[in-house]
Amino acid sequence: MGRELSFDFGSAVAAEGAWTVGQVTRRARDVIEAGVPALWIRGEITGFKAQSGGQWYFTLRDATAKLSCVMWGKENRRLHAPPDEGVQVFAYGRPTVWEKGGQLQLQILELLSTEAGGLWQVSFEKAKAALAKDGLLDPTRKRALPPCPRRIAMITSVDGAALRDVMAVLARRWPAAELLVLPTKVQGENAAGEVRAALALLGRLEGVDVAIVGRGGGGKEDLWAFNDERLARAVAASPVPIISAVGHETDVTLCDLVADHRAATPSAAAEAATPDRLELLGHLDHLGSRLAHGLAGRSQRARERLARSGDRLTTALERRVERLGHRLAEIAGRLDALSPLKVLERGYAVARNAHGAVLRRVGQFTPGLAFRLRVADGEVPAKVRES
Repeated sequence: MGRELSFDFGSAVAAEGAWTVGQVTRRARDVIEAGVPALWIRGEITGFKAQSGGQWYFTLRDATAKLSCVMWGKENRRLHAPPDEGVQVFAYGRPTVWEKGGQLQLQILELLSTEAGGLWQVSFEKAKAALAKDGLLDPTRKRALPPCPRRIAMITSVDGAALRDVMAVLARRWPAAELLVLPTKVQGENAAGEVRAALALLGRLEGVDVAIVGRGGGGKEDLWAFNDERLARAVAASPVPIISAVGHETDVTLCDLVADHRAATPSAAAEAATPDRLELLGHLDHLGSRLAHGLAGRSQRARERLARSGDRLTTALERRVERLGHRLAEIAGRLDALSPLKVLERGYAVARNAHGAVLRRVGQFTPGLAFRLRVADGEVPAKVRES
């Protein structure tokens, strides 16, 4: 039938000194923590959970076993982002026993990806791919920088050397520009959020022509805020052109990739944002010389054209005067032929009284009338003789 159960009361009396479960788990914890030092473990992350208190829980597994892990907030906040499910990692931690669950556990102190560049690079490439998918890395969407800005905004730390470098370059190259500083953190917790808030403020400021976002050099962890995907999208959505100047020339961040212009250093960003006033003055002098030379040439050509036009006008007037002269001579000849003087030259005379009136009839010559006779070469005084 069934298996029969029996109790040995002698053994029960001996078990009065038995350990509690809590004693066993605590002893197991002490033994493991004392006997197994912190070590590196390689495995695949699965079952990842991030708690509101900041700690991460997940399991490391391989083909033969699995191990529960915890990474407290003070350790994981040094990482840029949580690891993805299924990623292979190197974990450095201390083996212990979770007393309440009676479970072997690894307290993770450091976490690295097995891929080149580690978890940093994995996260960077993932965010970069998302930005590229949305067209934010397309060179054709980048805006040209204004040639002569009047108001420049800079988003950076007021305590860093980057701000001083930019101010020095602006004073030398383009002192006419006004520099508006929007102070933010540039590394550490919430740095990306502060920079995003400053970018949002740009749209409410009047007259800003261009903005510089950046900081001086530093390690990968120092610059990581500028690899935040949300910050990169805020840079791409800025209402004014953005110059990104994060770190040194060899440092490339997501903000660099989506900005309208990427500068190797903050000083280079200030040079990209402004013209050199000395070069501009030289260019204006050159343009003035070209303009003066061009005006002189045009004036000379205009004088030459005017001289040629004057010559043609003079010739035309002379020909017209000559034709009019011939015409007048012809008319004068006709008039001369009709002139009374011609008649007088043929032997005729014209009698006029003292008032100059022509005496045409015999009845006008009354006895004693004094008159004058107009002949071909002059006048002859005459008087009517009384009969």
